[in-house]
Amino acid sequence: METLVIQSSIALLIASVVAARAFLRKSLDRSGAFFGFLVMALHFAVGYRFGALLLAFFITSSKLTKVGEDKKRSIDADFKEGGQRNWIQVLANSGIATVLVVIAGKLTRCQDKCLDSKDSALVTCLIGGIIGHYSCCNGDTWSSEIGMLSNAQPRLITTFKPVRRGTNGAVTTTGLLAAAAAGGVIGLTFVLFGFFTTKCNYDIALKQLLVIPLAVIAGLFGSLIDSLLGATLQFSGFCTVRNKVVGKPGPTVKKISGMTILDNNAVNLVSVMLTTLLTSIACLYIF
Repeated sequence: METLVIQSSIALLIASVVAARAFLRKSLDRSGAFFGFLVMALHFAVGYRFGALLLAFFITSSKLTKVGEDKKRSIDADFKEGGQRNWIQVLANSGIATVLVVIAGKLTRCQDKCLDSKDSALVTCLIGGIIGHYSCCNGDTWSSEIGMLSNAQPRLITTFKPVRRGTNGAVTTTGLLAAAAAGGVIGLTFVLFGFFTTKCNYDIALKQLLVIPLAVIAGLFGSLIDSLLGATLQFSGFCTVRNKVVGKPGPTVKKISGMTILDNNAVNLVSVMLTTLLTSIACLYIF
């Protein structure tokens, strides 16, 4: 009981500092900072390793968002100074994982576990889903932020035809490599923190290294699914007045691709759900 109280207190402290800092640096607006605090506090209260995964995603993505802001401002019609995210974007990128973290914490009594389906298939699925979730989110963000700065010509994933920068569903080799690397960062974070937070026998502990290539695949897969949905179900058009790619049709907008079925947050949510589910199932068979 005492350990849980201490862990919860540390969770509140870390969440407060990170949320306040993110708000002051304009990485989050007021609503984003509030929900970010709640999400991060829950992650760390359940397990330091879950909190580390969230921090790895948030910190690296926030840093990359601020890189090349002048170029991104000239391309992105929805550009916000500092990449400021609201509560909807916070929950789209962490809501599902938070639910899985809470369930996992209830089943394990907030004790960190290795991936081992023989010990608990359900817990292994839950942890695998969390890894897949943040690999997908990180992969999508890195791919977008780094890909937008690439000098390579973006190509629409469905036709491979050259399109303007900022088009939903456009990919570059640089962006795809960034997505894979982003997933690897999540996998590496999980493995490294596990050395300090879990106790498993040698064979099981050694097998945890497979999380890294799995997370690399999840990061790349999540980015590809996001691009495919963006190219087909999310509208992209070129506004002749603003001279930018926009996400809504209008009298001065020439359509590039997609339909007005999903917006960016919905695309992110669907790609995260699919990647979370598939990574969860993969962990059940691998571990």
